[in-house]
Amino acid sequence: MTTKYPHIKVKLIGEDGNAYAIVGRCRQAGRRAGLSNDELSRFVDEAFSSDYDNVIITALRWFACY
Repeated sequence: MTTKYPHIKVKLIGEDGNAYAIVGRCRQAGRRAGLSNDELSRFVDEAFSSDYDNVIITALRWFACY
């Protein structure tokens, strides 16, 4: 799997397992890295397009999660 933004690191291990918290952490990291609001909206739409597993998969697809 290729990560879309491998330079943007998001810590998920040991953090809240809530889908909204995970998406919020990713959005915050993306915003700090300079991603546009449109790009962040695309991430959120993709992450919430299905279930919790999809949130995790989308986060891993977009960012360097650890």
